[in-house]
Amino acid sequence: MRLKHGRKIALASSVLAFSLVLTACSSKSEEASADCGTWGIAMHAWNGYTASAQVVAEIAKKELGCTINQTTLEEAGVTYDAMEAGTVDVVIEDWGGGRWQEWVDRGAIVEVGPNGNIGRIGMYVAPWMVEKYPDITDSKNLNKYADLFKTADSGGKGAWYEGPPGYTTIGEKMISANKLNFKAISTGSEAALIEVLTKAEANKTPAIAYFYEPQTFFVKMPGLLKSRVNFPANDWADAAKASGLTDYPETVLVKLASKKLMDSGSPFATLVQNFKWTNDDQNSVAADIEGGMKPEEAAQKWIDAHADQVKAWTGK
Repeated sequence: MRLKHGRKIALASSVLAFSLVLTACSSKSEEASADCGTWGIAMHAWNGYTASAQVVAEIAKKELGCTINQTTLEEAGVTYDAMEAGTVDVVIEDWGGGRWQEWVDRGAIVEVGPNGNIGRIGMYVAPWMVEKYPDITDSKNLNKYADLFKTADSGGKGAWYEGPPGYTTIGEKMISANKLNFKAISTGSEAALIEVLTKAEANKTPAIAYFYEPQTFFVKMPGLLKSRVNFPANDWADAAKASGLTDYPETVLVKLASKKLMDSGSPFATLVQNFKWTNDDQNSVAADIEGGMKPEEAAQKWIDAHADQVKAWTGK
């Protein structure tokens, strides 16, 4: 009887201890969540952005105990309005080039600083063309090859495939200012640009198209990095003021956050402030997403492989 009674006491003690552990863990979890708060991240519709935003979201949720709402929005103005309205707190990669200044001036948005990614826009020929025509990447030689690019839609001129509407493009200015025998043809999507270059490379047919990095397509077609057409160094920051004579500028991509978040003292604000990675980092996560991984899985894979970097971002 005593033995059984002793077991009951031991069992009861174990249950009590386990309950205390669970209560403590629950309290810590609730405390962490309360300390961090509830915040919104804007989600923009390209895999590179998704990669960056998902990594930040997973760290915030799992390492800091934050409640994170991810809201799909169009780029630029709509997102800035949402930040001012208080429904979104972070844009992790902004290509706006200062279009957010009026929101900053009103005190709704804070420019947090660079996220480490460098945006590069340019015109690219199919990589096979560089091997056959080595001087084609010099913009001064484009007219020499213009006839190669003629299509049924280009009106007797070379077809110059432009970025989709809404993208930062100055193709028509470049054609006019440099007196190029090309016609700008708008493409409807990123997928259409990829298709133009993919088919041209596979079939060894001529193509020149607008493209940009970071983008996982450069991983799939590594020769594309060497097939950018080089125009003189750029002389503009605002596309509306571009002369057209020069190339696109490199863009240091920045993080934007709500003033509410950055004044909050939340550990999420620290994470956003410290987050910084490379084009290669982003491309590796984006490539996993394109390969079929769920964004959460692809983000966690990267997080698990970069514990020291995550620790530096969170300060823990």
